[in-house]
Amino acid sequence: MPIIVNLDVMLAKRKMQSKELAEKLGITPVNLSILKTGKAKGVRFDTLEAICKILECQPGDILEYRE
Repeated sequence: MPIIVNLDVMLAKRKMQSKELAEKLGITPVNLSILKTGKAKGVRFDTLEAICKILECQPGDILEYRE
C-alpha cells in the first residue's frame, strides 16, 4: 500500500495510548486500529483534522506516500 499510516509513531511521541485517542475522537478502538494498520479504505478530513488537533501535528506527520 503506497500510503503509510504512522499514527503509532505520533502516539508514542505524545505518550498517548490508542484507547485515549479513540475516546477523544469519539470512535471505537477497533475503528482506530483499522486506521492505524492501514486497512481503512479512506479517512474523512474531519477525522484527520481531529487527529492532528489532538496530537498537535500535521497530516504529513501521520500519513506518508511511498512508491
